[in-house]
Amino acid sequence: MSTLTHTGPEGAPRMVDVGDKPETAREAIAEAFVVCAPSTLVEIAANRGPKGDALAVARLAAIQAPKRTPDLVPLCHPLRLSSIEVELELVEPDRVRVWARVRAIERTGVEMEALTAVLVGALTLYDMVKAIDRSASITDARVLEKRGGKTGKWVRPA
Repeated sequence: MSTLTHTGPEGAPRMVDVGDKPETAREAIAEAFVVCAPSTLVEIAANRGPKGDALAVARLAAIQAPKRTPDLVPLCHPLRLSSIEVELELVEPDRVRVWARVRAIERTGVEMEALTAVLVGALTLYDMVKAIDRSASITDARVLEKRGGKTGKWVRPA
């Protein structure tokens, strides 16, 4: 039998049965970065992007995205999210940090939802500035912390 949770005995993909697990408070924090030219960061900070307020639109996208995670990632369970917090931070000279905290009282973790938040926020920010900076890139998407469930608290080592 496979030790991977999302594959069955024959190796076929499957959704994990979480029906017998207790509901517990779950939380995950993730981040991603949009790296751009320093001049692009200046335009973002001054709200002079060609498509409007890039940070506001990216924030809204990052808040909306985790709600759609099971539509995007085939084996994710639909979850009742209780909180989605998003921050976008300008990091001089050349990047924007997209950060998200997702919470739920559920039977399974919310790491995928937190990652979906930061990645869709970063994709949206890229879309908002690509007309002035085609070389912008998305990097370092990762879970920073998770809490809840059988495994408890995990924090990414420094």
